[in-house]
Amino acid sequence: MTRRCSIAVLNRCRLFAYVLVWRQERVIAINVNSAVDETSDHELVAKVVAQQDATAFGELVRRHQSQIRNFLRKLTRDTVLADDLAQDAFLHAWNKLHTYAGKGTFIGWLLKVAYTTFLQSKRKSSRYNEILEEAGHDADARSSRQTEESDEISDLDKFLAVLTNDERAVMILSYACGLSHREIGDAADLPIGTVKSVIFRSKEKIRESFDIDDHKYG
Repeated sequence: MTRRCSIAVLNRCRLFAYVLVWRQERVIAINVNSAVDETSDHELVAKVVAQQDATAFGELVRRHQSQIRNFLRKLTRDTVLADDLAQDAFLHAWNKLHTYAGKGTFIGWLLKVAYTTFLQSKRKSSRYNEILEEAGHDADARSSRQTEESDEISDLDKFLAVLTNDERAVMILSYACGLSHREIGDAADLPIGTVKSVIFRSKEKIRESFDIDDHKYG
């Protein structure tokens, strides 16, 4: 019993170490042998669930941390906040990994966890709600920031500013993460038909806001 508890504590410590390492932009320092590197996501998940294997989970973090961080950074437009949420999302994923049934891609499931973490944070923090309100609806201030940082902000970032939070999430999952409509539906808990409607509505809103033709952002 004591031995099992000690192993569980050790794995937990390893998990926190892995998540903290990528926070410092040094995730590449995680040691993974070639056998682990060639293992599929589903195999790694099965190993984590069966054995509480923090090393296997560390490999999942290594593979997907960039996409999760970028997704949350585009949602929040706040690098520090996004990285905090990404860390929370990976810890939630560790605790909920047994609920992943293997349907769809693992990254789709992980993005769903990250999006849920984002929504929970938004509801809990009045300060964060104020930041989102300002970022999403203060067009003049946003335009000024875009002018000052035009070299750093992509077209997608500028387009996202005119969308609601839900529209922004769907568009990021589609255009920045490259997910299929089905994967977006899984990640955002939306029917495929709704996903298609949100994408269409968002593109129309972008076209009207920026006066661009149908081929610019199709």
